[in-house]
Amino acid sequence: MKHLLRTLILEQRDEAARAVEATVPRQIDPEWLASPDVVVISGVRRCGKSVLLQQIRSRMAERDYFFNFDDDRLAGFAIEHFQALQECLMELFGPQRTYYFDEIQNIEGWERFVRRLHNGGAKVFVTGSNARMLSRELGTHLTGRYTQAVVWPFAFAEFLQLRGHAPSPTHLHTTAGRAALVAQFDAYMRIGGFPRHALSPSTAYVSELFRGIVFRDVLTRHRLTNDREMQQLLHYLASNATHRITYSSLSRTIGVRHPDTVKTYLDYIEQTYLVAQVMKFDWSVKVQMANPKKIYFVDNAIIDRVGFNATDNAGPRLENLVYVELRRRGHEVYYHADRKECDFVTWNGTRITAAYQVTLSISTPETRTRELAGLVEAMTAYALPTGYILTLDHRETIALDDGRTVQVFPCWQWLLGEE
Repeated sequence: MKHLLRTLILEQRDEAARAVEATVPRQIDPEWLASPDVVVISGVRRCGKSVLLQQIRSRMAERDYFFNFDDDRLAGFAIEHFQALQECLMELFGPQRTYYFDEIQNIEGWERFVRRLHNGGAKVFVTGSNARMLSRELGTHLTGRYTQAVVWPFAFAEFLQLRGHAPSPTHLHTTAGRAALVAQFDAYMRIGGFPRHALSPSTAYVSELFRGIVFRDVLTRHRLTNDREMQQLLHYLASNATHRITYSSLSRTIGVRHPDTVKTYLDYIEQTYLVAQVMKFDWSVKVQMANPKKIYFVDNAIIDRVGFNATDNAGPRLENLVYVELRRRGHEVYYHADRKECDFVTWNGTRITAAYQVTLSISTPETRTRELAGLVEAMTAYALPTGYILTLDHRETIALDDGRTVQVFPCWQWLLGEE
């Protein structure tokens, strides 16, 4: 085993150096570097976790203790081999106290090894693709010892930078500049933010990524055998993204006998970060759980590749990317529904802080009335002085009769930080 580990350490060292070259800088919280806590970097497959780990390495004084566990040659690696790995690193590079482990969740019992390193005074960075597994194991073995950072596919600004269209202030104030940004936003709506796909769009790449998540992170990890049901469920969800669903309706649609089975499937899928279930806001958690959920995907590329959409599907794609951006900004997100509906409300742990409607346009009186009615109902319910409507291309400030305001933004402009 030690001979194999030395080979992999040296091979991966060269691969990691190439991976970080000419990449878009991701946001790095200085606290991640300064704190003694274990830093857990999690997110969907191929969203850029490994590159972020390398960017973190490039800022640190000690950089050599790196190892990637996502390698088929490590099929026989088990918890007892961590000691051999540590010995190999020390023999190759001498004593160091900073460790970088990529896709470590592939090894059962990894958290006990990381805890031992941390207890010995080491600084440890790890990445993984499974949300609940990481949360469960960290909660058991690393309580109070870790910081968790969720990585998402590229934001619009990162997408622009990757494609050589980083915006300047002049872009927002010239006709040509705005037209170029709108064209890139149209591409972002369709292509999404997976780094490799954003740079070189390929349906084959998205299909392979999707299969990897479903078969490796869902079916194999949870020892499920009925892949037909899982495929049908995801196809239906992608075809109806942003819509309300119930477990009972889904079970009837895909031919599963028990709604609890569908709930379990959805929980497994959600653990991979592929989808998210958004609940209706209510002050009672029990009521939240009983109401229909709305389904969002981690990236529009998955929706376009997996779902069946007879129309352009621009409305759901716009709403989906707004949801992802709200989560990327760290918000806890719900939808509002009473007599009317508001697409998103954000919660800070004690109160609702903002309300958002998402629509392609408010150019017709009917659409304008409908979108305003749902937003104003949410603003009233949660005592918000300002609400937001995000559209494709409209900018306006709407003054309500009671002194409150509604800000209408082109979505691309909101994504670039204007609010």
